[in-house]
Amino acid sequence: MRKGGLVGELSAEFAGTMILILFGVGVVAQVVTTVDGASGAYDSIAWAWGIGVTLGVYTAARLSGAHLNPAVTVALAAFKGFSWAKVGPYALAQTLGAFVAAIIVRFVYADQITAVDPDLTSATQGIFSTLPGATADGGTVSITTAFADQVVGTAILVFVIFALTTAWNNPPLANIGPLMVGLLVVALGFAWGSNAGYAINPARDFGPRLASWLTGYDTAWVTPDGTPYWWLPIVAPIIGGLVGGAAFKFLIEIHLTAPDDEPAAVGEARPNA
Repeated sequence: MRKGGLVGELSAEFAGTMILILFGVGVVAQVVTTVDGASGAYDSIAWAWGIGVTLGVYTAARLSGAHLNPAVTVALAAFKGFSWAKVGPYALAQTLGAFVAAIIVRFVYADQITAVDPDLTSATQGIFSTLPGATADGGTVSITTAFADQVVGTAILVFVIFALTTAWNNPPLANIGPLMVGLLVVALGFAWGSNAGYAINPARDFGPRLASWLTGYDTAWVTPDGTPYWWLPIVAPIIGGLVGGAAFKFLIEIHLTAPDDEPAAVGEARPNA
């Protein structure tokens, strides 16, 4: 039985997102600040982010459903009956969890960061928040491409999360679900990570970005050439989440029939027979 009401739910969202970011931002800090890749490379980053998601979901799922991402929360409100009144509080709790985790990473890795980037430039800003990726010809991915990348990546995320959690879609058992979501994030990192760092989560990006700015990164809100960028990993994932949720609803969910003796999942309406 769940206890604590909204306060318990928000506490779980805070804690789950904090766990996620401790592993995700922590692994990037370790890779970026060590010499000659001695502590891993991109594969390490993708796997640690996915494991962080799994552990964050296990932390929060019982109390809150473990959204851990405002884009997921908005999509659940739009398509799965989640209360719109809770969207703002959930998003705030998620962002605060990400912020606190990033502050912890910033403090623990302060010596390492200072050693490799004493001026706190974009060379290590990527530990905390995303930026457009580099292209093979030495250029940078455009804002338009980065925006599209975040819409597509988050749409995939939400579409598959809905597939994994819709009770009448033959999902994995509840205790395996968090592992599947973590593997989904690993796959997104491998397939959709180069254009814009696969933020796919406004809280994951904004909370650590704010933490980095408050601790000395003067250019936290912009790209290396000065283009404002902080808004993109907020707006594009929310749009992407709605696109992914709509795609699942109209491609899959409306064609499903819930057996009369099978209860709907919490927060879901039963589909029409």
